[in-house]
Amino acid sequence: MDESKIELTLEEGKKIYFISDFHLGVPTPESSLARERKVIRWLDTVKNDAAHIFIMGDIFDFWFEYKYTVPKGFVRLLGKLAELTDSGLPITFFTGNHDMWMFDYFTKELNIPIYRNPLKIKISNKSFLIGHGDGLGPGDTTYKLIKKVFANRFFQWIFSLAPPSLGIGIAQKWSQKSRISNKSVDEQFLGENEWIYMYCQSVQSKDHHDYYVFGHRHLPLEMKVTDASRYVNLGEWVNFYTYAEFDGKELTLKTFEG
Repeated sequence: MDESKIELTLEEGKKIYFISDFHLGVPTPESSLARERKVIRWLDTVKNDAAHIFIMGDIFDFWFEYKYTVPKGFVRLLGKLAELTDSGLPITFFTGNHDMWMFDYFTKELNIPIYRNPLKIKISNKSFLIGHGDGLGPGDTTYKLIKKVFANRFFQWIFSLAPPSLGIGIAQKWSQKSRISNKSVDEQFLGENEWIYMYCQSVQSKDHHDYYVFGHRHLPLEMKVTDASRYVNLGEWVNFYTYAEFDGKELTLKTFEG
């Protein structure tokens, strides 16, 4: 868990938005572009009453920042994010398992801070624990091992030695094998055995939060952790187009354009 904590106070009529898992870049350039445009329509819809937008990871199906190079494409989204932050709208980004190799490009170019671990936030007397959600809870041991390798700075340095055309090409081939690019809806609801839900229960037993908000799972979920606490998973934007909205009193899971 990140030691940082954000405290926000909502003005009348303002809202906090949470969104996750666009997986831009797959399964085809055409479908990715249509999804990117839909995300931009959503940003234009919420920008007037948004006090803060939290983007919760796996925005790209692959991302790696070389010293002077980033993956080409996604200019519409990047331009829109720059427009919003330049206007004074705060945006916070969490890395996911597909874009964990994001370093300082967003921070320097877009003024968007990057977090890699769950973060505590307090909004209008409501406490939240938020993050992408990968590697949390029991199980998923293979991925947790892979994540340790990919998060290792030496391994990242080795990868950066490959020319961008080679490194990004290899990664994009790997990306095409990902679950989101090969199956329309591939997740099964595991009930109380949901790993992130079990993680929330474990944290709640030691430290109360009113809301736990995560992505990664690809299913829009709302589950009661205790009578006074809820876990919300944000779903994804290949099938569901879901996001969460907090108005200072209640957190609501919503669907964009049906």
